[in-house]
Amino acid sequence: MPRKRIQGSFDYDPPGFSADQLRRAFANRLYFSVGKDTLTATDRDWFQAAALVTREQLMERWMRTMRSYYDHDVKRVYYLSLEFLIGRVLNNSLLNLGLYHRFDDMLDDLGLDAEQIERQEPDAALGNGGLGRLAACFLDSMATLRLPGYGYGIRYDYGMFTQKVQDGVQIEHPDNWLRYGNPWEFPRPEVLYQVKFHGRSVAYTNEHGQLSHQWIDTDDVMAMAYDTPIPGYGSDTVNNMRLWSAKASRDFDLRLFNEGDYIRAVENKTASENLSKVLYPSDSTQSGRELRLKQQYFFVSASLQDILFRYRKYHPTFTALPDKVAIQLNDTHPSLAIAELMRTLVDVHMLEWDEAWDLTVRTFAYTNHTLLPEALETWPVPLMQAVLPRHLRIIYEINHRFLQHVRRLVPGDVDLLRRVSLIDEHGDKRVRMAHLAIVGSHRVNGVAALHTQLMKETIFRDFDRLFPDRIISITNGITPRRWLNQANPALAALITAQIGNGWQTDLARLEGLGRFAGDAGFQATFVAVKHANKEALARVVRMRLGIELNVQSLFDVQVKRIHEYKRQLLNVLHVVTLYRRLIDGRAEQRVPRTVIFGGKAAPSYFMAKLIIRLIHDVGDVVNHDPRVGDRLKVVFVPNYDVSTAAVIIPAADLSEQISTAGTEASGTGNMKLALNGALTIGTLDGANVEIRDAVGADNIFIFGLTAQGAARLLRDGYRPWDWYNGNPELTQVLDMIGNGFFSPGDAGRYRPLVDALLLGGDPFLVLADYADYVKCQETVDALYSTPAAWTEKAILNVARMGWFSSDRTIGEYAEKIWGVEPVES
Repeated sequence: MPRKRIQGSFDYDPPGFSADQLRRAFANRLYFSVGKDTLTATDRDWFQAAALVTREQLMERWMRTMRSYYDHDVKRVYYLSLEFLIGRVLNNSLLNLGLYHRFDDMLDDLGLDAEQIERQEPDAALGNGGLGRLAACFLDSMATLRLPGYGYGIRYDYGMFTQKVQDGVQIEHPDNWLRYGNPWEFPRPEVLYQVKFHGRSVAYTNEHGQLSHQWIDTDDVMAMAYDTPIPGYGSDTVNNMRLWSAKASRDFDLRLFNEGDYIRAVENKTASENLSKVLYPSDSTQSGRELRLKQQYFFVSASLQDILFRYRKYHPTFTALPDKVAIQLNDTHPSLAIAELMRTLVDVHMLEWDEAWDLTVRTFAYTNHTLLPEALETWPVPLMQAVLPRHLRIIYEINHRFLQHVRRLVPGDVDLLRRVSLIDEHGDKRVRMAHLAIVGSHRVNGVAALHTQLMKETIFRDFDRLFPDRIISITNGITPRRWLNQANPALAALITAQIGNGWQTDLARLEGLGRFAGDAGFQATFVAVKHANKEALARVVRMRLGIELNVQSLFDVQVKRIHEYKRQLLNVLHVVTLYRRLIDGRAEQRVPRTVIFGGKAAPSYFMAKLIIRLIHDVGDVVNHDPRVGDRLKVVFVPNYDVSTAAVIIPAADLSEQISTAGTEASGTGNMKLALNGALTIGTLDGANVEIRDAVGADNIFIFGLTAQGAARLLRDGYRPWDWYNGNPELTQVLDMIGNGFFSPGDAGRYRPLVDALLLGGDPFLVLADYADYVKCQETVDALYSTPAAWTEKAILNVARMGWFSSDRTIGEYAEKIWGVEPVES
């Protein structure tokens, strides 16, 4: 290909966009990069060729984008996240580049099955759930808005796990997503940083007479970079996601190898490279906890070294650091970066503590994602002392100075000092990572209005008093490119035909659909799209599970991480209630319903895994009872990931967002489902509150206790037995589960679940919300029985979701936290 010279650099002139040139580029990549011809190429070979052609189209834009950031010396955003759940890249990149239809036509002309080729791409195993998907949406929005943003994370060899279900039991298997390589990434063996662990910290007086510290006798691991281009939609901006892979400081001990001790010869290499093997190694053992801590420090250390290397290319001092660098901590996992930056500035570059701390606080911002005190990350002090001895001393010093500040502000309040301290002194001492993140950041944000309000009123009330302007609210959002334009192309085409293009980057334009909500012709087309999506999901369920779904039934969907506070169990109680009514003959005219679950349980989370098994056992009974037939089905779709979500979400009629009020930070599944025309049934929790405000109270099903009501009930003395004894239908349902009706071969299998409700205090108020939930579901049935009224509300949900675009969210981050502007590349 010809090359042209721009600004003293050699630029790649990408292939043209004509059909002939695209076809020629495709053939060239198959022959010269994959090493196959058309006679021997498999579907996977065709995918590799397609990915390489698409990647080439990104390259010139990527290089130009990166160069423009240097040319203009812009302030950059660095988004540190332990997860980036990016999903499949091929279609997303083609859509963002405007090449999707041209590529599809080319494959069709060649007699190739585009869908079969697309399915060859595995979902990148770089995340678990909402946290990682949010990070991926944010990278997409930063590139689309032309903001200079970078993602930093870990290149996991196996990610979380592949979920398989055997006899109702979740079985975890390694997710070997890199088995056939990753055509989207660029290994950077020259970008290699040393990361230290263990050892000891020694104090000494430097040549300037200052007290300094040196971290010595360490065990070292190398972090190697892998870069993935992230294209914006309809823009020339292509940003970078840089992931770190752990490499041994030396591959193996040749002496031991030559002596025949092959295992010990590679022992160091194996131990070092375990750091980037899996996401969230189990913390049920001491070695697992140590691996998690090392993993977190590994990625923040490498990322900060890289950030400072880039900054120091053009800035000899650190004075301008907060003016050129904004670091966003996605949850507490990267919060060690605060201590690491302080160590680098003070120990390595010899800055005075006060100057270093001022630079650090003005550089960092922290996003909180949980209101559950038990979910706020802490680390045992002895573990921190062993793994990161210098960082523990720095955290102690930060804490000492912070508590002195608190004493000056609020003299004599010893209990306040205990509550806000970075060290939890109760029992075994632990480092409170959320406290470190708050104290070390200039902005802290919640991810929904209610979440932020509760942060200020409950878990971080003291910090809001000490730093009145630090905690702000920025409600989460989702990228419409992935979750409507790509996931639901038929609905996207219908929207474009009705209101024109432009909504992909200005989701507020969807409001124009509202005037067609009651139009019979538009309703009919909208229903046809939904029906086709339901048929597509039914085919997947038939292929994977051998279960036939009634596509005329209401598709009732709850897809999310399995956790007690998300209350999949409440959904199951409703399923059993419906089943009981059906076999008792009390629901002859009831709307047919298919209840669809999906989500993974953490490997060591016994109760969550037991809920998965209960779903399967209930489904096995319900689905095979001839008295029920097609009137009720229960389905659990295993290994829920981004690609599976893109099949389930467009098919959903009803979106289950039923967490206990005051426990969910925001949620983004609620946004994705509503954007695709599902009505929400939910509590006033997280972003459900703002969805209700946006779509209108008449277009959403709200039930249950409010956050204030839930807190008051627990405070005043919640007695689950009263709710059990006071509701005969609830009594019957719990007895069926607890006494083995759904597990006849193991009658006591589900006693732990029932005991947690009746004897364990029911902390997530499942029983308290049961009756109102069941009543609200009856309202759902009544509305679904009136198709025109249901469809009108579904269309209004789509039309009024514009505010929940991640473009709006990122725009708020840029304005309120980062102080960055769009850059033309």
